[in-house]
Amino acid sequence: MDSDTLLARITDYANRPDPYPLYAELREAGPVVRQADGSYLIGGYHEIAALLHDPRMSADPRSRLTPSAPEDAPKPPFLRLDDPEHQRLRDSAMRPFGPPHNPDRIDALRGDIARLTEELAEAFGPGRRMDLVDDFAYPLPVTVICRLLGVPHEDEALLQAWTDSIVASADIGPGGDAAERARKGLQARQEMGAYLTGLAEQRRGNPTGDMLSDFVNEPDPALRLTTEELAQTTVLLFIAGHETTVNLITNGVLTLLRQPGELDRLRREPGLLPRVVEELLRYEPPVHMRERIPLADLDVAGTTIPRGTSVVLALASGSRDPKRFHEPDRFDPTRQDNEHFGFGSGVHLCYGAPLARVEAEAALAALLPHLGSAHLVEDPPPYRQNAMLRGPRHLAVQL
Repeated sequence: MDSDTLLARITDYANRPDPYPLYAELREAGPVVRQADGSYLIGGYHEIAALLHDPRMSADPRSRLTPSAPEDAPKPPFLRLDDPEHQRLRDSAMRPFGPPHNPDRIDALRGDIARLTEELAEAFGPGRRMDLVDDFAYPLPVTVICRLLGVPHEDEALLQAWTDSIVASADIGPGGDAAERARKGLQARQEMGAYLTGLAEQRRGNPTGDMLSDFVNEPDPALRLTTEELAQTTVLLFIAGHETTVNLITNGVLTLLRQPGELDRLRREPGLLPRVVEELLRYEPPVHMRERIPLADLDVAGTTIPRGTSVVLALASGSRDPKRFHEPDRFDPTRQDNEHFGFGSGVHLCYGAPLARVEAEAALAALLPHLGSAHLVEDPPPYRQNAMLRGPRHLAVQL
C-alpha cells in the first residue's frame, strides 16, 4: 500500500489492536510522510522530539490555514494554546494542583489511592470473571479526580457522557461525520464547563479545600481565571485526569498477562513497579498521536512542510524507534535509558504525570496478587474507537 494512506490505516479501527507494524512502515517510508489529505505524518523519535521543542510549531488549531472550527467557536483549552497564553493558564492550573505551590497535594493522596485500589481489588475473587476497565481501571482515576476537583461522586455518569463526546470530537483521522462530532463535542464542553463553574461559584468566599474552591478563591489577581477560562481549564483537568490513566492501567494489565514471565518477575520483585510503569508508557502508551501546526515553512529531515499545515506526530511510533531504543519492540522493565513520549515532551509535557504514575503503580501493586492465575477471556480485546487515546474498552479476565 502507498505511504500516503498511512494515517488512514493507522486510524482505521481494524488496526486498533496492533498499529505497531504500521508505525514501522511509517519510519521506513519517512520519517516524514505526506498524506493524501495534505497533512504530514511523522514517526521518527528524533524528528518528533525536535518538533515538540520547536517554538515555530503551534498547538493551536486556529493556526491552520484552513481552520476546522467556526470563527465564533470558544477559545481552545490551554492544552491547545501557545505561549505566552498557554503558560499563563498552565501556571494558574498548576498552582492548586501541585508543586511548587502545593507540593504535598499528590503525596497526600497516596494513602487514599492505595486504600481505593485495595478496595477495588477485593472484588477480584477466585473463579470470578471481571472487566478490568469497568471494575477497576475506570473507577480508580475518576474517583481520584472527582475528589481533587470537589465533584460529587453521584454526578459521575453525567460527566462521563460529556467526556465521551468531547474525546470523540478530538480524535485524529478520518471516520464518521467529523462536523457532527465537533458539534456534539462543543455542546458537551459548554454544558460540562457550565456545570463545573457552577460548582466552583458555590465555593467562592467559602473555601472547601478542593481545586474548584482554590480556583475561585485565588488571592493573586494575576492568576485568577475568567469564567470562560475556568470552564475550559476544569473540563480539561477532569478529562485529562482520568482518560489517559484508564488506558495506562488497562494497557499495563494486558501487557503483563501477555508476558507471564515478566508478570512472575514483578510479583517476585515488586520494587520494579516504577520502572515497569515507565516501560509501559513507552511500550503501550495511552496517547498515540498529537497534532501540531507550523507557523512558518519548516524543513524536517529534508522535507519542507508548509506553514499552516496539519502535522501529526506519531508519539507511539517515536517511542518504538530503533534509532533511539535498543530492541524497541521488546517489553523490558529493566531498560535504563527510557526517555519516552508517554507524557509528551516540551512545554506541553503532561503536568498530571506525577499523579498518573502514582495511580498506575498503586493499581498494579493491588492487582498483582490476583493476576498470577488470571487469563484473558478475549485477546485482542475490544478497543475504544479513539485512535489518539488508544486502549481497550473492555478487558475481561477470568480469575
